[in-house]
Amino acid sequence: MPVTSNPEARSRKRPLSVARAAGALGAVAVLGMTGLGWVGLHHALGGIITSGALAGDPTSTRGAQNILIMGLDSRLDQHGNPLPQDVYDALHAGDETVGGYNANVLILVHIPSSGSPTAISIPRDDYVDLAGCPTGTCQGKIKQAYGLAYQHALDTIANDSALNNSLDPQAKEQRGREAGRKAEIATVGRLLQVPIDHFVEVTLGAFFEIAKAVAPITVCLNADTSDDFSGAAFHQGEQQLDAAQAMAFVRQRRDINDANFTDMDRTRRQQAFIVSLVSALRRSGDLDNPLAMNKLLEITKQNLAIDAEMDLAGFAQRASSMTKHPPSLYTLPITGFGQAPDGEDVNLIDLPAVRSIVHDLLSADDTAAASSSASAAPSSDPMYGVGATLSVVNASSYDGLAAQLEKTFTANGFQQGRTSTAESVSNTSAVDYGPGAEDAGKSLAAQLNLAAAPNDALSAGVVELTVGTDFPAGEYVRSVDSASASAGPAAISTVSATATGTASPAPTDLSHMSGESVPCVK
Repeated sequence: MPVTSNPEARSRKRPLSVARAAGALGAVAVLGMTGLGWVGLHHALGGIITSGALAGDPTSTRGAQNILIMGLDSRLDQHGNPLPQDVYDALHAGDETVGGYNANVLILVHIPSSGSPTAISIPRDDYVDLAGCPTGTCQGKIKQAYGLAYQHALDTIANDSALNNSLDPQAKEQRGREAGRKAEIATVGRLLQVPIDHFVEVTLGAFFEIAKAVAPITVCLNADTSDDFSGAAFHQGEQQLDAAQAMAFVRQRRDINDANFTDMDRTRRQQAFIVSLVSALRRSGDLDNPLAMNKLLEITKQNLAIDAEMDLAGFAQRASSMTKHPPSLYTLPITGFGQAPDGEDVNLIDLPAVRSIVHDLLSADDTAAASSSASAAPSSDPMYGVGATLSVVNASSYDGLAAQLEKTFTANGFQQGRTSTAESVSNTSAVDYGPGAEDAGKSLAAQLNLAAAPNDALSAGVVELTVGTDFPAGEYVRSVDSASASAGPAAISTVSATATGTASPAPTDLSHMSGESVPCVK
């Protein structure tokens, strides 16, 4: 990874962009972790944009669901229109001419078939391989996948005069956003090696409208804090916030009293707000009030988009059964801060460690469900390839990639098959399987976030992986002296997100927060 590392991960104060999409917080709380009182849901959601960005993607097994919450830093609503002036006044960050389409909030909400949901926050500046890289930028901050693909789609339209003339501004906007959604979802799926079953996309307006409707909202801080940029000025202990103060609370990116305040601290603020918001809704009785919930969705739907396959009625019924189980919220660790080739500050990560953490968290959630499930879905066990042979066709520009993947996936139980080089380079990767290899093929495809298809031309028991230019080859082909070529993921400490003093979470820690009560955070 061509970045320059800085070992002073805890003390470095980093310049951060002013644009934040805290609207995801309200959407997580209302869509991802409650579901109570959603009678008449389809009517309430009639004006929400539905997307086909997930069409054909692999899905979770054993009744679990992974929902990706994407919060955009755009100062426009889902239709490309300016937000109300009071939202801009509360932002302390300009009007509709400011901000872009970065996914500054990324939260994977895992809902097991039974038990408590788990929310995993992905730091927005993590330096990763970007899916597709249509602009030629194949590595960057994870939040940039959306904006780069969005702009590329608009540029493509502009360069095609016939297409440009046939589409109105609204249609162009939606084509750009669909491209952005696909790229961001694929990038997150490949980073974590998990399937994304559904997504919720929100802009700043949704958060502000929810905060106005629910305020005052109780939050708690471990110390006094102040930040002129976001307008944050809060005291130690519990306090109640109005909507404008809530915007400052979740957007604060520096603290004049604490030079060690980082982006991960703000992520924990966002998680604390989710917990407080759900608590406020529960105390007010709105979670059990269909009219109140529908009204809340009505005022936010101009700032929401969901995937077209989301069974909202079924999801609401399922989520309502989990409200007795508080969610667990985690923030993924980084290894330090560095600089990308273009000079931008980025987060450095240990990729095997991140994947191991996510796998362990999600596997723990699904253990009970798996033991009692009679589902015939493909196994998620690490040895899912037992009994199958893997052949790899290299249709990428990386020499030796097929042989490397053969070695990598023997750890999943596959027998090494044939490696070959395609006659021409392909832009897409795929998994095919022969007779008797369906479970192994689908499990491999789910791990790589690819589609799987039967292929009668393959021999019985054979799975064929074709790797194209969209395959994250850099994650599998490393130099011998690379830090990423260690024998296994580094040990990561799990610390409480509410700890104080020397025990407070560092950027290099995996932090955990419980949703049982209003948490006190940095």
